[in-house]
Amino acid sequence: MALALPPLNCKPHRQWKCSSSSSSSSTTSPRSPAVILPGLGNNTGDYKKLELTLQEYGVPTVVAKVSRIDWLRNAAGLVDPNYWKGTLQPRPVLDWYLKRVDDAVQEAKELAQGGKLSVIGHSAGGWLARVYMEEFGLSHISLLLTLGTPHLPPPKGLPGVIDQTRGLLYYVEQYCRKAVYTPELKYVCIAGRYLQGARFLNDSKVAVDSMATIDDDQPVSDVALVKNTPDSTPVSPTFRARFVGQGYKQVCGEADVWGDGVVPEVSAHLEGALNISFDGVYHSPVGSDDVSRPWYGSPAVVEQWVQHLLN
Repeated sequence: MALALPPLNCKPHRQWKCSSSSSSSSTTSPRSPAVILPGLGNNTGDYKKLELTLQEYGVPTVVAKVSRIDWLRNAAGLVDPNYWKGTLQPRPVLDWYLKRVDDAVQEAKELAQGGKLSVIGHSAGGWLARVYMEEFGLSHISLLLTLGTPHLPPPKGLPGVIDQTRGLLYYVEQYCRKAVYTPELKYVCIAGRYLQGARFLNDSKVAVDSMATIDDDQPVSDVALVKNTPDSTPVSPTFRARFVGQGYKQVCGEADVWGDGVVPEVSAHLEGALNISFDGVYHSPVGSDDVSRPWYGSPAVVEQWVQHLLN
């Protein structure tokens, strides 16, 4: 089922100049607080602008405290035989991250004053949120909103494809509860269509889909696409498209697919969730300037998904 969203009130994504109006000044009822979970390699400070943007909408926000050097703790998995077998499990390797998540959740629960809260997971923070909800419970969570999260493990047995998580995503797929979209709990999965990848050794042209259609056969329950790029004609694949395509291939098994420059669109959606795609949106706050390369947390992009936190 396709769900249509209103068009963006912006110029093409290479400009992304938008007069965004916040509703915090007119908000009278308190909003549910939100917890932001950083992605792999990111730190708390990378999400400061997103935190301030959400607060302008009246959403109290807590970012899990993570530094870049913290991610070196994952190297502990190297001594686990399951790492080399590709059957690694989240615990105990990622206990340090889950503890940071729980600290942030407890802080947000105080702000909620008995109400529920939302969890926003960026990149790996999205599937780590699912691990947290499985291990620590979710009775206090009403929304999981993921931004460019590689939810799905890569297909097994494909030449040249190595599971970068060494089994973690297979564990999440098998043991974490399935996505739902109900009045009690909502999963909203947002993907970016910033760049289409290309096969590294292939003379065929990269198809730039100016109509930004969605494959009706993809296994998702609801898909909405926000289109914000000018019409273009097919062009020969660039080295950048081929390079990015190799990254996509490691995640989903295919190179010539759309994605946010890091995570393929198909990997960022979950069956059972409300799945949304934004054209022209880049993966990370690192390397984004909000104008020529907006990411999921850029103010003009937040304007398009913040309603899920407000309703």
